Amino acid sequence: MTRIETAPEAILALPAIGNSVMAAMSNAQLGERLDDLFRFRSALDGHIVELLGEAERRGAHYDDGATSAAAWTAERFGVSTPSARNLVRVAQKAWDVPQLVGALQAGDITFDKLRTVSESATPETEGQLLDEARRRSVRDLALLAGTMRATPPHESAVDHERRSLRCNEAVRTMTVQLPPESFAEARSRLESIAKEIPSGDGEITWDQRMADAFMGLVRSGRDGDGESSLNSPYFVVVHVPMAALLDESGEESDLAGDLERGGLLSVETVRRIACDATITLAVDDGMGHTMYEGRARRDPSGPQHREVRRRDRHCRFPGCSNVVFTNVHHIKEWKPDRGPTDLDNLVLLCVHHHGLVHSKQWRMSGNPNELLTFVGPSGRAMESRPSPMWTAVTGPAAKRAAAARRAGGS
Repeated sequence: MTRIETAPEAILALPAIGNSVMAAMSNAQLGERLDDLFRFRSALDGHIVELLGEAERRGAHYDDGATSAAAWTAERFGVSTPSARNLVRVAQKAWDVPQLVGALQAGDITFDKLRTVSESATPETEGQLLDEARRRSVRDLALLAGTMRATPPHESAVDHERRSLRCNEAVRTMTVQLPPESFAEARSRLESIAKEIPSGDGEITWDQRMADAFMGLVRSGRDGDGESSLNSPYFVVVHVPMAALLDESGEESDLAGDLERGGLLSVETVRRIACDATITLAVDDGMGHTMYEGRARRDPSGPQHREVRRRDRHCRFPGCSNVVFTNVHHIKEWKPDRGPTDLDNLVLLCVHHHGLVHSKQWRMSGNPNELLTFVGPSGRAMESRPSPMWTAVTGPAAKRAAAARRAGGS
């Protein structure tokens, strides 16, 4: 099969089909056109993978301050983090499997097929896997690749070291990896609790009952002997205007509640949570901001720490999603006559990117409540904005809207 031309000018020269032309096409013509375009897409993916692999080997992402090739790919090229990880993972193998990459560039196989077999592929097996990829579905390839993947000998110490629990706050999921015996113990415990939960004549699915069982354990506050531990088993921080909790008129507040490291909440939800958990209220002013400290103190106060984390959610360096290893830092260095300890001069940075800024090779400027700009040694400027959750409640647009409503009512 002839390799598809993928030069930039060839891509830009693709003519738009137009609604009238599409309407006149038969189903067979539509299918043929899609065949061509999917082959074209595969060819583009092949060249992207090849170049991305070279960029990863060179460490090109370090030039833009990224901690990984995946973070750099997501930020620079505007793809999602999972897509960036998949691209980089395949790109790292591209050098060792030229036949598979060549087939992708020729449009013979799709990126999904290459991704499925890439972890199992070696220079010795890629020929066999290429033949299989040409005639099998992605699902069948996954099963085949699984049988070819080398299985390391079982070692309990290694299993224990690999234990982990990761939280993805964007989609509110948790991924847990446990040693075999711990996994069996946890699954057995959750299933035994889930079986005791009524199914509501089938309206409550098994997965929902397992989720309820998990939350039952979280809320139980039981120790290993089954005895109750703390009266308040978990701790929740909610930012909400004090008037919204005290006002019994039933009117809606201009500012919604904001669950720290979560999303926007209604006042009704805030009140319901307050019945079950320890709540820390970050008391906000009429504009939705906690107190300002100015130059009276160098270190941000507790409320300011919470507000900055609420606003930024993670390291503000473009493309960095680090949440855990972050601290609040001044944009303009604090001095009695210089940078104040105020929200518009405080930003959340991870250890790595804080070091980059302090090395003076990177410049950071702007208002973190609105727009921050990072400029690196290469001169490339990257922008960072606060969390859309925070902006919706306390950002400039929200303040202007609240002011307009107050002015209209006066």
